[in-house]
Amino acid sequence: MNNEKNSNNKNRIINPLRLKLHEVIFEAETKAGKTFDVILLWIIVFSIITVMLESVQEIESDYGNYLRIIEWTFTIIFTIEYFLRIISIGRGFRYIFSFMGIVDFLAIIPTYISFFIAGTQFFLVIRVIRLLRVFRIFKLTHFIGNAQIILEALKASFSKITVFLFAVLVLVTILGTSMYLIEGPENGFSNIPKSIYWSIVTLTTVGYGDITPKTFLGQALSSVIMITGYSIIAVPTGIVSVELNKTYKEHGISTQTCINCYSQNHDIDAKYCKYCGKKL
Repeated sequence: MNNEKNSNNKNRIINPLRLKLHEVIFEAETKAGKTFDVILLWIIVFSIITVMLESVQEIESDYGNYLRIIEWTFTIIFTIEYFLRIISIGRGFRYIFSFMGIVDFLAIIPTYISFFIAGTQFFLVIRVIRLLRVFRIFKLTHFIGNAQIILEALKASFSKITVFLFAVLVLVTILGTSMYLIEGPENGFSNIPKSIYWSIVTLTTVGYGDITPKTFLGQALSSVIMITGYSIIAVPTGIVSVELNKTYKEHGISTQTCINCYSQNHDIDAKYCKYCGKKL
């Protein structure tokens, strides 16, 4: 009985604290939450500037030690914030494996890896992705909603685009091999992989010009490839556009975050989480 009472008392203490922590860290509607996010954004900006300055040889040679101290200070702050985010959610693993959770983790790990591999700290520029939270802070929620709709459309388009890319891969292999047979090593097409590289560059209309066909037949084929490239580039755009249109029609998306399971794609008028049933 005593144990049960103690556990109940603990729950009464922990839950309000977790709720308050969640309100400050994840909700920008409250004064405390907005203040936290604004301070965090400034810290992110300064940390990115620090990493950039460290890459400048003249500045690094004169102020390298100071920059490293500043960088470690920022990393420790982000590490504490990362664990507080995990603690403030009922199912912390949902945050850990979410997009922003992975970004937050990648924003701190390079500094620790730099103990063993020099130079990895420069990957800390990934912190710039964390600035996406500025949309939530200044109540530009429609931008976040639009971004989530785009992500939904990209997910729905994935299988179609995969099939399309496989078809393109087959096409450039055939075209590259054909050009190798037509032009040959004497005209710069020294092997099939290099010829496939040329066909990719030509089909995507990039045209580096490091390899060019010399024969009439090779030039004719390259002309066909370039014209084909314009139509091929439009295909993924069309696929995603169709899925975007479907997603916009099917549902609007709210930016509310569930305190229990960290789910975010709720309907705009949702009162309860559609994944775990908790009140939003």
